Amino acid sequence: MLNWIWMGMIVIGVVVAALLDQLSGANGIVEGMFSMIKVGVVNIVIPLSAVMMLWLGIMRLAETSGMIHAVSRFVRPIMKRLFPEVPEDHPAMSAMVMNMAANMLGLGNAATPLGLKAMQHLDELNPNKGTATNSMCTFLAINTSSVTLIPATAIGLLAAQGIAEPYAIVGTTIGATICSTIIAILAVKTFEKMPIFNRVEAPVHEAEDGAVEDKPELKRLSTRGKIIMSVVVLCFAGIVALEVYPAQRIALQETLGLREVALQLDAESTSLDEKTDEEAKPFWQRTVSAISLAAIPFVLVFFIVFAALKRIPVYEEFVEGAKEGWQVAVRIMPFIVAMLAALAILRNSGALFLFQNLLRPVLEFVKFPPELVPMALMRPLSGSGSQGVLVEILTNEGLSETIKYTAATMFGSTETTFYVLAVYFGSVAVRRTRHAVAAGLCADLAGVIAAVIICRAMFG
Repeated sequence: MLNWIWMGMIVIGVVVAALLDQLSGANGIVEGMFSMIKVGVVNIVIPLSAVMMLWLGIMRLAETSGMIHAVSRFVRPIMKRLFPEVPEDHPAMSAMVMNMAANMLGLGNAATPLGLKAMQHLDELNPNKGTATNSMCTFLAINTSSVTLIPATAIGLLAAQGIAEPYAIVGTTIGATICSTIIAILAVKTFEKMPIFNRVEAPVHEAEDGAVEDKPELKRLSTRGKIIMSVVVLCFAGIVALEVYPAQRIALQETLGLREVALQLDAESTSLDEKTDEEAKPFWQRTVSAISLAAIPFVLVFFIVFAALKRIPVYEEFVEGAKEGWQVAVRIMPFIVAMLAALAILRNSGALFLFQNLLRPVLEFVKFPPELVPMALMRPLSGSGSQGVLVEILTNEGLSETIKYTAATMFGSTETTFYVLAVYFGSVAVRRTRHAVAAGLCADLAGVIAAVIICRAMFG
């Protein structure tokens, strides 16, 4: 399916560009294509490789220390229903859980490397290399529709444009993503049974010789180790508390004689107005934001300390895991270039604008705001493009705040489906994507519709 979609995007874009005189020029498809693929390699792949080196190194520590197996035990009942083809104690289980948790907290820089690692583990169980398994499709569908607690980017854009109560979209985004996730799971489980997508998968629970695959023998933490890990958890709980209650942190700084240093650092990084805005937020919003801020430092410290207590050479293992980062980046680079080139041609040709005008009568009939069509069409295709559309909507003084809140909710509750599919499947050289595209687009459609309905109910 992805082959036909990719070819269709290019052909339609070129034809429309020829009709609308958009073949050349600063905004033409040629300049747009070359500009986009340069951005893809320089601004996406290279920075992504650096981030992946960090997180794949941490994942290496998590695997060798046994943390992966420990995490999988807590989520085994739910994950087993969602991914029946994956063995209960396989590293793919915990890698997927960590990716989903990172997405929920809005930690995109951690979610992508963790997701790529999960895809590598799932490909280890793939009996037919190059073809997506049911588990891969399910994981991609959930990944493109995962519940989001804090849509940080959308909130930031609302605040930057002076929209009143930018945090008002937190509730609407949670509601829309819950709907899209439910639809994604139902769609992917329905599509995988259809003959057009279905194929017979070989069992993966046993090794080729019929014997059960060996599992690493893990040693339990000593009492001293458990105490140390408990102290680590309590320390980060204290950090979250200090983020929620800034006054307590100021008192602690004064007690330790660090107040002057803190004031100097604040003067260089954060303005007083920003500090005041943070303190004015409701308690639950401050709590979720604090957890998001502390999540990455907590994971880094927790995994490293846990591995050290298991007598694992943490530096050497981290470096071994980090070596995979560049290799994965090189593998996904051609897929990113191919997808971004097609997206640039389609966007710069004017095809999306033409499609919007053709749909306008139907959209007005079903009470769907036509002003939101560019966002609905662009979001599955391009993250930067959809962000640009959102900025255009937010800066349009002729649009109501309800429309602006809805556009921001759409942005926060949907995903760049084609980009995600290209990156994740490209990392394991999967070319036959089966029903992953259909399920992802169903999730996007559900998120868009839910955003409109919920925002209309919330904001009138």
